[in-house]
Amino acid sequence: MSVSPTISVVIPVYNEAENLDELIQRCLEAGQATGEPFEVILIDDGSTDRSAEMIIAAAGEHAGKVVGLILNRNYGQHAAVMAGLANARGEFIITLDADLQNPPEEIPRVAAKLAEGFDVVGTVRIHRRDTWFRRFASALINRAVQYHTGVMMHDYGCMLRGYRRSVVDAMRQCHEHSTFIPILANGFARNTTEIDVRHARRMAGESKYSIWRLINLNFDLLTSITTLPLRLLSFVGAIISALGFGFGLFLLLMRLLYGPEWAVGGVFTLFAVLFFFVGAQFVGMGLLGEYIGRIYGDVRARPRYFIQQVVGRDPSEVAAVGGENHELPVCGKQFKVN
Repeated sequence: MSVSPTISVVIPVYNEAENLDELIQRCLEAGQATGEPFEVILIDDGSTDRSAEMIIAAAGEHAGKVVGLILNRNYGQHAAVMAGLANARGEFIITLDADLQNPPEEIPRVAAKLAEGFDVVGTVRIHRRDTWFRRFASALINRAVQYHTGVMMHDYGCMLRGYRRSVVDAMRQCHEHSTFIPILANGFARNTTEIDVRHARRMAGESKYSIWRLINLNFDLLTSITTLPLRLLSFVGAIISALGFGFGLFLLLMRLLYGPEWAVGGVFTLFAVLFFFVGAQFVGMGLLGEYIGRIYGDVRARPRYFIQQVVGRDPSEVAAVGGENHELPVCGKQFKVN
């Protein structure tokens, strides 16, 4: 019988074939450095390059140390991480990006902090190698999260984080699809801390976060932590209505004082104000639609992910479908375990 791991390293992978060999080797070395039983769980998130094949090969070569989860299509980074968390067996679970910008050599330090009794260990990237735009956007998001959650962590965008088993089990009970994992975890954590970690340039490949993906991620973050935008709609709507009423009184007064000719002269101003009001309404409807769309997605209760193939794990131990209401037989014949 294999020894149950103390540390599980969960890594979502999407088109990272150029980095995988080095990533796996460095993760195995970092796991050995902890002195504890460990496993490395690699989740292929529908890659179109050789990433899946490389993960399968690594799981066969490093039996008992590397587990490969092959999703049937691309579900997004956070869904892939949830698949890894659902199948992690360790008491300490550490998440990591596959691009090697967060060095795997930091894993022992995160594990040591968890061993001190912390429920969540966040990390702060020092000497960041990202563009100024990414750093600026990250700073704004971190400030917003700190304000709305009251948890003073400074770098929510860093995937290198540590979670205790109790926090991961609590997160697995949450069924919402629009999940921002670091914030969700902090909602169940009693003791949190942060450590500084190194940050490196991407050695190969390209970032998978386009502007559109970053926008989607920020919407996930915003809607998962607060309903403030909906409250702001009422506040802004009241202000706009008051301004419109005041402007109407102003037009009436000027018409009485200077006659109808003055009012005709202000037609274009009136149109400008009208367009402003219409634009504000569309913004409001867009925000409402964003929340309603996410409610619709959650009500349908579709699984977050579907694991097509597992390598390096007994099938009886696999949570193959990303939803607590779905039993394994739903996967049918498509589910394969090597």
